[in-house]
Amino acid sequence: MKPRHELIIFDWDGTLMDSIAKIVRCFAAAFEDAGAPDPGEDAIRHIIGLGLGEAVTELLPEANATTRDQVVERYRQHFLHLDQTGMELFPGVRAGLEDLSAHGYLLAIATGKARRGLDRVLRDTGTAHLFCATRCADEAFSKPHPRMLEDILEQVGLEAGTALMVGDTTYDMQMARHAGMDRLAVTYGVHGRELLAEHDPLACLDSFTEVYEWLRRMGGVSSVTAVNS
Repeated sequence: MKPRHELIIFDWDGTLMDSIAKIVRCFAAAFEDAGAPDPGEDAIRHIIGLGLGEAVTELLPEANATTRDQVVERYRQHFLHLDQTGMELFPGVRAGLEDLSAHGYLLAIATGKARRGLDRVLRDTGTAHLFCATRCADEAFSKPHPRMLEDILEQVGLEAGTALMVGDTTYDMQMARHAGMDRLAVTYGVHGRELLAEHDPLACLDSFTEVYEWLRRMGGVSSVTAVNS
């Protein structure tokens, strides 16, 4: 019997990879380089998940287009080249994804990252082969618009009712709802349980190990090796 959700679509930053601290640091450096006011860590954390342009607009609503463009370009430079801080997958992610894939789940990514950034982290982590489809914010409308999810569904030939979105932000939850898709929230990223719960996820989970166990229970995956890896 097929599991209820054949396709599991993951957000990347704050859901699969522990990259939040680096994102905050690179935004702060970009604001300084562009001579723009720094809105502070809490504000930066809140917009993680949006496309870069949309995030800067949210953070600097009074700035002119030139300043926003400078922040965008400086952020890219810091994140891709200047800040060499390593980023790790959250505990259990690699083994959990491998086990889910081995049990027949289709896995995909819908992320606020740009294509260049996603391809880089997929290469660095050696996980690209696990995903049948990926979609980035510079290839479609930014979250919470559902276009990324719609594109993935079209690519793999499935309906929204067979898919599940897993993410750490209200943007992920809203995107999934707009697409008519079930959603699973994780609380170890940037948005807290109370905010996430407002969007009626099937569950709010506190670690990727809990995500894996939840999927195992719901879909009948028998292996538990991943949670101990």
